[in-house]
Order: sequence, then C-alpha cells, then structure tokens
Amino acid sequence: MGVTFTDEAAWYASLATMYGTAAALITSPSGLVLLVKPNYRELWSLPGGVLEDGEPPHIGCAREVREELGLSVPVGPLLAVDWIAPDGPRPKPLIAFVFDGGVLADPSAIVLQEEELDEYRFVPPSAVPGHLPRHVALRVAAALAARRSGAGAVYVPAVPSGEGPAKSGNE
Repeated sequence: MGVTFTDEAAWYASLATMYGTAAALITSPSGLVLLVKPNYRELWSLPGGVLEDGEPPHIGCAREVREELGLSVPVGPLLAVDWIAPDGPRPKPLIAFVFDGGVLADPSAIVLQEEELDEYRFVPPSAVPGHLPRHVALRVAAALAARRSGAGAVYVPAVPSGEGPAKSGNE
C-alpha cells in the first residue's frame, strides 16, 4: 500500500519550521560596509529583512533592499548562511542568508524607508562589531571573507551559549 496524499501532507505538517531573513553585503569602492539603523531597535543591521512566506531568499533580499534603500541592486552570490536559535519572543530558529550586494559607487541614490530606518552609514570592516549584535557581526565578517576569497558561501557556526550579544529583537 502506497503513501497517500493525506499521509504525506500530515508528514510535512509535522516537520519543524523556521523563519528566514536575507540581507545584502553592499560596500563602497574603498571597502566600507553599508549599514542601516532600524528605528525599532538599538543596534544597526545590514540592509535586508524577513522573508515572506514561500519567498526565495535571493528574491527577498532584492525586495528588502528596494524597500529599505530604494535601490535595485543585482543580488550576487550567496556569501554566508547562519542559524540562530529561538530566543525570547521568537519561538522558532532563524536562518539568515547574506548575499553579495556589490559595490555602491554613488550613495546619493539611497532613499531610506522612513517607516523603518533612521539612517545609513558606511563603516570600515573593523568598526562593524561596534554597530551590530555579535552574531550578526560574525556573519558579516564571514561574508566579507567569502567575498574576498571567492571560494563560495560559508556557514557561520552558532555563537556558543553565554557568549551571545545583547538581545536585539530581530535580525
């Protein structure tokens, strides 16, 4: 006797689920990293955000960059992937994708989404940890290294328990 559609649907419904985010690593010609300051949390972020239900990560990345910055940048290769454990009000794990958003020579084209963002800035890679939660800073460092090496995407290991950043709310 074969598996019925009902059995298969029930099996899929029983599987674990998780949330997803996608962000773009965009740099200046001199290598500075573009960060955005959400108005709903203390620390900064890469441009990007939460994926919509069923949305492919690279499409969500492009959509978020358009919404947040008014830029239509080509979404390049995947640079880093990170898994973040459930935390506080977020009951499920999060998978975070970082794509290569390229080099932005003319930041005057940026139009901030004022409903969510207060400002943007380009910072040296060495200053990124001072702006981001620790696990996000590690993800950005891994993405920068993957871009430099050209060896492909890297998996960013989870931050060990007790060594995480201050709670930031979302990615």
